[in-house]
Amino acid sequence: MTASVCFSNQEASLSLRHLLSPPSPPTMATDSMEIDDSLYSRQRYVLGDSAMHQMAQSSVFLSGMGGLGVEIAKNIVLAGVKAVTLHDTKQCETWDLGSNFFIRKEDVLSQRRRVEAVCPHVAELNPYVHVDMSSSALDDNTDLSFLRRYQCVILTEARLSLQKRVNEFCHSQQPPIRFISCDMYGICARVFCDFGEEFEVFDPTGEEPKEVFIQSITQDNPGVVTCMDNQPHGLQTGQSVVFREVGGMVELNGTSRQVSVLSSHSFAIGDTSQLQPYTHGGFFVMVKTPKMYRFETLERQLCEPRVLTPDFSKPEAPLQIHAGMLALDTFQEQHSRLPNTGCLQDAEVLLKLTEEVNAALKSKASVNTELVRCLSRTARGTLPPLAAAVGGLASQEVLKAITGKFAPLQQWFYLDAIEVVKPLQPLSAEEFSPRGDRYDGLRACIGDSLCLQLHKLRVFMVGCGAIGCEMLKNFALLGIGLAKSSGEVCITDPDLIEKSNLNRQFLFRPHHIQKPKSTTAAEATRDINPDLQVEAHLNKVCPATENIYNDSFYSSLNIVVTALDNVEARRYVDSRCVSNQRPLLDSGTMGTKGHTEIIVPNLTESYNSHRDPPEEEIPFCTLKSFPSVIEHTIQWARDKFESAFVHKPSMYNSFWQTHSSAEVVLQRMQAGESLEGSFQVIKLLSRQPTQWEQCVAVARLKFEKYFKRKALQLLHSFPLDTRLKDGSLFWQSPKRPPTPLEFDLKDSLHFAFIVSTARLFAGIYNIPYSERDLSEEAITRILADVKIPEYRPSEKCIETDETARKPDQIKMPLSSEEERDAITHLEQAIATDRVTPERLRMSPLQFEKDDDSNGHMDFVASASSLRAIMYSIEPADRLKTKRIAGKIIPAIATATAAVAGLVALELIKVVGGFGFESHKNCFFNLAIPVVVLTEPAAVKQTLIRNNIYYTIWDCWTVFGHEDFTLSDFMNAVREKYGIEPTMVVHGVKMLYVPVMPGHSKRLKLTMHKLIKPSVDRRYVDLTVSFAPEADGDEDLPGPPVRYYFSPDGETP
Repeated sequence: MTASVCFSNQEASLSLRHLLSPPSPPTMATDSMEIDDSLYSRQRYVLGDSAMHQMAQSSVFLSGMGGLGVEIAKNIVLAGVKAVTLHDTKQCETWDLGSNFFIRKEDVLSQRRRVEAVCPHVAELNPYVHVDMSSSALDDNTDLSFLRRYQCVILTEARLSLQKRVNEFCHSQQPPIRFISCDMYGICARVFCDFGEEFEVFDPTGEEPKEVFIQSITQDNPGVVTCMDNQPHGLQTGQSVVFREVGGMVELNGTSRQVSVLSSHSFAIGDTSQLQPYTHGGFFVMVKTPKMYRFETLERQLCEPRVLTPDFSKPEAPLQIHAGMLALDTFQEQHSRLPNTGCLQDAEVLLKLTEEVNAALKSKASVNTELVRCLSRTARGTLPPLAAAVGGLASQEVLKAITGKFAPLQQWFYLDAIEVVKPLQPLSAEEFSPRGDRYDGLRACIGDSLCLQLHKLRVFMVGCGAIGCEMLKNFALLGIGLAKSSGEVCITDPDLIEKSNLNRQFLFRPHHIQKPKSTTAAEATRDINPDLQVEAHLNKVCPATENIYNDSFYSSLNIVVTALDNVEARRYVDSRCVSNQRPLLDSGTMGTKGHTEIIVPNLTESYNSHRDPPEEEIPFCTLKSFPSVIEHTIQWARDKFESAFVHKPSMYNSFWQTHSSAEVVLQRMQAGESLEGSFQVIKLLSRQPTQWEQCVAVARLKFEKYFKRKALQLLHSFPLDTRLKDGSLFWQSPKRPPTPLEFDLKDSLHFAFIVSTARLFAGIYNIPYSERDLSEEAITRILADVKIPEYRPSEKCIETDETARKPDQIKMPLSSEEERDAITHLEQAIATDRVTPERLRMSPLQFEKDDDSNGHMDFVASASSLRAIMYSIEPADRLKTKRIAGKIIPAIATATAAVAGLVALELIKVVGGFGFESHKNCFFNLAIPVVVLTEPAAVKQTLIRNNIYYTIWDCWTVFGHEDFTLSDFMNAVREKYGIEPTMVVHGVKMLYVPVMPGHSKRLKLTMHKLIKPSVDRRYVDLTVSFAPEADGDEDLPGPPVRYYFSPDGETP
């Protein structure tokens, strides 16, 4: 067993290494530097390989295994550092169960040390990380030389005097040991960073540099660059750009120039007056330049702290918390304890100390009496969601410290949750006093009544991925949905666990792979808190499951939480919450960025109240013929995969399911009948390969078609000297002229394309092949017999209009020649017995980016790279290709933990029924780092007319019966709400529009007859417009009108 970490001669530390790791644990080998992409792929897109390698060589020391310490331990072990030493000297107590998700009841009963209880669980999170532990004393007398073996030291739950001492030691080393300290007392938390006198960051933002095309460059001093189509360049003065493919002013190509920003789409680059005049084309890319950051020690920073301001509605808060928490440090030094919960005397002592501390500060704000009193009352308590939010941010700082990736925090971050406790101040001290259970820490902050409300809560959470796992952990610690209180957490997710999930979905382990996320997460949540009632479903939440998640289901809930990864699903859940008047808590992450949005009935707008601009689609002609950036070639390759291996086989199968006999199809076609898709299907049937050799031959012909003939055809249709009507060159940036590729089997890219394409064709046609068939020798032998037909240019029209849409091949009318060809081919297939049941069935593929053995990514990567080379575009590596082709959202555990913590804080406020001013939405980017807390958007009141207003939360109601007519409905609305309806629409069906012919007769028809509801339908929501005040004006919109089919609103 390896030597354990020791602090002093008094006591050897414990080490569980032999219990935690396999005899020879896998390593993210620092020798070979192989990164396990199947585990780390989503995080690689956030940090990049250089930072990942750096982490795999770094050791971290983390002291304090309370709620905050265990959060940081979880996040940095998931991220994949080389080694972590966990340090703590305390024993497990009952109330640790409410803040530390890795401590169990039996640990408390057996009086285990916290570090012993936590260490095996932390080690289990990542087999590549060596986790050991120590419970030696770490105090003012400890010899700190043992810290030299670590690259980063993190202290939590340490007295300020110890923090200063350890920080001075770390700062004085060469190179300095990066130091981070974190503290959390009740509603207040702080993070402090010191990474040494000089800390170099090689990539401050992590944003991928964009290629931006150039409209013009002036020949002047200074020369001014203007972006094509007024595209924003996203640059800042002082940054540098490098130029490529510039026409005319060729001296710029390959050179780097510092920029001075003039507008969002133009910038100056210094003297260009002596260069040749610019003619056309070219693009520039921002050059990433390393940046140096300077840090001061904790001692020096105390009087004049540099702070991050998260909430601009209270800009003084960070300095106010700084003074309050320093006073709390002094209180502890003087009394050897924290203020007692609810003790007014202690609160006054802390307030006096805060005033004294504040007077001595150089940077100061006025003392916030209310904040200090709340801090005093809650200091012994713990808010698990606050630990999650701050732990997420602090963990990202650890990763910055050891990698030099992203801008570090300079140097303090303060966060308070005063809005959670402000409304509770009038409650008696008894509310907050301990009861001897796992919720005592929480109770000290929010009181017993609110704890009981959380226990009774009925929550529906949609999605059990990364955010879902973190939310469930918060639910378990907060005691949300306890069985004995008739509470429940209902979760649903149709997905199975994959290896790549394990990097941030921390409730899952390797032995859970291919098991359902929801049931596994439910089990793991009950493991943290056995009292939780968790019901797990495997359903999507969408219109198709409205029979399960119906109105009565929503009306049984108190709150809905989304942990989704797509906008469409969020919009749907939001519409159901608005319809059923239920609060919704939404959040999402992308890499180091995160957002939270709180939606409360009658207080805020809803998710659907705002719409992001739609993603710009790549024009069809660009994808097909004129790619200019690597994204275009990757999307083209992905589309080719979808067309050849998914769409065509699926269409083929559905055609033969509809038309079971080829003979009948032939007769109908001979009789002149047009059968949709028949031409494409017969083409597939007549060209169907039956053996591996034919699949290889098809792949070779595809190479010829895609990478040689396409180029020859384009250059035939548009020779290099082609000019447009205005005299400018056709082939100028962003259009790139293609170069035909000559096939060369010795080129690994050409070989990869042939093998992967042949494998995919074999897959859809159910043709077996062996490993030997994939060898270069076997492929060479097959290709020797493949005849490549001579190329003849066609006179077909090539689409150049960027607004043109892709034509639907199936719906395009066939020429008589194509029809004759199809009939002939089908006759031949029938005559030669090629129409067997096996041959009328293909096996469509489903694109799977994370399985490297299936050849899917091999095809997309090789096809995209070959097309890029053909168009002189820099090819992308496989990792980038996979991200774009697979639409992978970069993800990291730090951001996920932070958003889930922030959401859970809002959940407490919603359950407490707090007012609008208490709630906060958040946007953060941990990379920069920036955290912005804002008020949610207040619900808007829309005037219909005559002082009649409505909001998105309003729903007018009309109760009818079987004989209730449309005319009765119109009268009921007018009588009940005092305004005349003019138009009634149900979904896309117009029930009554006066100008439509025959609609006036509908007034006598019953609502039943017009709507034709299903048997179990209780009501429908109708869109009703109202009469304008003046003739000629447009009809006025109103809220939905819910029409019940029976007088009591029950199923008729």
